[in-house]
Amino acid sequence: MLPAFRRFVQSKFGAAFALLFLGLIALAFVLGDVTGSGGLSALGGGGASAAKAGGAKLSQAELESRIQRAFESTRRDNPGLTSAAFFEQGGAAAVFDELVSALALGEFAGDEGVHISKRLVDAEIARIPAFQDASGNFNEQTFRSWLARERFSEQSLRDDITRVLLARQMVLPATLGPKLPDSLVLPYASLLLEARQGTIAAIPAAAFTDIQDPTDAQLADYYKANADRFTVPEQRRIRYAVIDLARFAQAAAPTAAEIAAYYNQNKARYAASETRTIEQLVLPTQAGAKAIADQVKGGKSLADAAKGAGLAVATIKDQSRAALAAQSSEAVASAAFGAAPGALAGPVRGSLGWVLVKVVAINTIPARTLAQVTPEITAALKEQKEKALLADFTGKIEDQIAEGGTFEEVVKDNGLKLETTAPIIATGQNVDDSAYVLPDDVKPLLQPVFAMGADDDAQMIPIVPDKRFALAAPGDIIAAAPPPLAKVKPAIVAQYKLNQGNQKAKALAEQIRAKVAKGAKLADAVAQAKVKLPTPQTVGGRRAELMQGQRQLPPPLAMMFSMATGSVKTLPMGQDRGYFVIRLDGVKAGDAGAQPALVDQVREQLAPVTGEEYGRQFQRAVAAHVGTTRDAGAVARAQKALSANAVGE
Repeated sequence: MLPAFRRFVQSKFGAAFALLFLGLIALAFVLGDVTGSGGLSALGGGGASAAKAGGAKLSQAELESRIQRAFESTRRDNPGLTSAAFFEQGGAAAVFDELVSALALGEFAGDEGVHISKRLVDAEIARIPAFQDASGNFNEQTFRSWLARERFSEQSLRDDITRVLLARQMVLPATLGPKLPDSLVLPYASLLLEARQGTIAAIPAAAFTDIQDPTDAQLADYYKANADRFTVPEQRRIRYAVIDLARFAQAAAPTAAEIAAYYNQNKARYAASETRTIEQLVLPTQAGAKAIADQVKGGKSLADAAKGAGLAVATIKDQSRAALAAQSSEAVASAAFGAAPGALAGPVRGSLGWVLVKVVAINTIPARTLAQVTPEITAALKEQKEKALLADFTGKIEDQIAEGGTFEEVVKDNGLKLETTAPIIATGQNVDDSAYVLPDDVKPLLQPVFAMGADDDAQMIPIVPDKRFALAAPGDIIAAAPPPLAKVKPAIVAQYKLNQGNQKAKALAEQIRAKVAKGAKLADAVAQAKVKLPTPQTVGGRRAELMQGQRQLPPPLAMMFSMATGSVKTLPMGQDRGYFVIRLDGVKAGDAGAQPALVDQVREQLAPVTGEEYGRQFQRAVAAHVGTTRDAGAVARAQKALSANAVGE
């Protein structure tokens, strides 16, 4: 319910929450995955100043660097994202806001004597995936190699982590525990009960069938102007060599001597044993226990005698003597294992009181000879040795890589089979072959390999932990770009004609809107159009009912909840598919005053939003306190510079 509530109650600000995330990436990125991004340098730097906070400054060059890294990080999760879309959605401005906020918080922390310990920074460095080995442990050599390869100082990394931790420690407390009063929550809760009704007309681009085929020049201009829409995400070939337990099957076969030694070391496991199923009754006094025992000796069952005293018997199945002694006491175990089947033993002192036990069943397990357990021991020893050999082998390969061995050299020296995928995008799809099936072994490699730089060392990546690994590295990397026009010409011609139809749909939608705004009925205005259009539909309902299941409402229906009664608006369908004309016919207000459960639910859902706002206000107060100035043109200059360099595309 909350996502929909935010969309429609605060639709004006819906994008801001998403962009906040983009900005935070610039600060938190170093704590998640620095691979392939060149790390984060100190916030200062030389050159023109984009912002100042107290005595600290953010350089224009650093702003551009951080915006690019935030874009690259975001694109790893959304491979289809283009720099133009990132900028259009406000990503660069959000990163700038977060960097200035971090600058101000750092100055404020220094003024107030707030410090981050070296030990805490060490712990954060150890958590960074890029500095961990295949088993997930921090690797000092990997850390040093990364710093050298990226030409990045350890102190710069520590400075950035310190800023992130300061921001986390200072801002987070301000966001916790907001308690909203009914007077604030009730209006929002009542909005969920509000009902609206309106009429929606669709003006599809496909309704305009008189669009002529474009000339080559028109098509080329259209393709160039809309290159971002047709850009294919970055493609990579993944080179990999699989190493699994099967490689060591022969070397791991245990000898007869090893099997015999294992048997002798674990004789207790294979010796004869006995377990018993018992009924147990625990009483607080010895006299009470004797009274129950007398009833059983007189012919009652233990369960019936216990029931008469308001107690219940516990059944313990297949218990060994040692386990029963540990659970209760040695005296109880001796009584239970000394009694005959069906006999009652006790009362004896247990850990919780006086215990009566009745033997229900005895399960005797005979001793097993070496010959009988040889297959079992063979399998266990073989698995142990295979895992040890696999760990040694992968460790040796990682050492070779760390010492400068190339992917090809390591594969050849160790007799591995080098395999290479077709060019794929980060989701594993081949853009030229929709039927392409990604090998199962490659699926766990996608995220790590797409996070690697072209010159990064190969990595040992687990496919099945402790059983199957792959040495992997990127092969050919094809930068994100639109494909050659000749290759996709039929599809672009179709899109061009749809775009032309969309422009006509927009013009017609505006004509219809103007007529309806002057008093015409929407159905009549649609009928008077010179193209055949779908019949307008009457839609509506209560906000809460439409949001059930957290489903996302169609955009035209969502727009109805932000319109004034009697108003009429147009709305693009998106992707050049046409336009909607929407008229709001009526509004019926809701009142949640008699629904306290709904008010409490909305209060709970608004709490995180309120906490975020408290955090924002604290950051703004800090910025004002330390004295913060910004260059109004800094973001525009950064976007221009990064667009010229294609921002890594």
